[in-house]
Amino acid sequence: MTPPPAAHPRGHGTALNKKVLCFIDESGTAGSGDLILGALLVHARDAGHIDKCFSDLLMPNANEIHAVNLDDSYLQSLMRRFWESVARDRIVMINHKIATHPSTEGPALYAKIVVETVKIGLKRFQQDVLNRTTIGNVELIIDANHHNEHATFDALMVQAQTHDGHFRGVKRVVRLDSAAPRLLPVADAIAYSRKWIGGPEMNAQGLRDRFGIQIP
Repeated sequence: MTPPPAAHPRGHGTALNKKVLCFIDESGTAGSGDLILGALLVHARDAGHIDKCFSDLLMPNANEIHAVNLDDSYLQSLMRRFWESVARDRIVMINHKIATHPSTEGPALYAKIVVETVKIGLKRFQQDVLNRTTIGNVELIIDANHHNEHATFDALMVQAQTHDGHFRGVKRVVRLDSAAPRLLPVADAIAYSRKWIGGPEMNAQGLRDRFGIQIP
């Protein structure tokens, strides 16, 4: 595969930005109802600190964290305290929903929403955190599942890395078990947070104000 052209940020010659990590997890199943992805974007150099901010809020005996298994009031409190503990100009959180269709192959549908979500997140990170005209040097970290371990998914990732706007800034796609890094469970909670909209005093603006989670 021919690599995409190097970025040319404003005022920085041809230097690339420092590595950016994009963590992705889902709520729902591709091909069955709505599929919602949560994305958390941070500088690689900030990831350890942000991971610690989240881990320090958990119970000492907490192991693998899944939003669907947690009480909503606890999870909302957890995400609110997390948002209050991090440097808000160093992090972007995106919740993106797509209506799925049974006729579309699961891996292809999953790839489509991953690409869309990453592009949205990278554009926000580029503008709000990097303050640059371009973004590159991105590592995409996704929770491993049967859709993103499929050959169709891999082929569509390569295609998007070569041709598809901001996604060309993604240099590497990594699958990890959600028990590995603490920031994948944060992405899981971001995806799950869509459920809170429509409840008492909660809309898209409320989600952003209280938890820092943006809806495109």
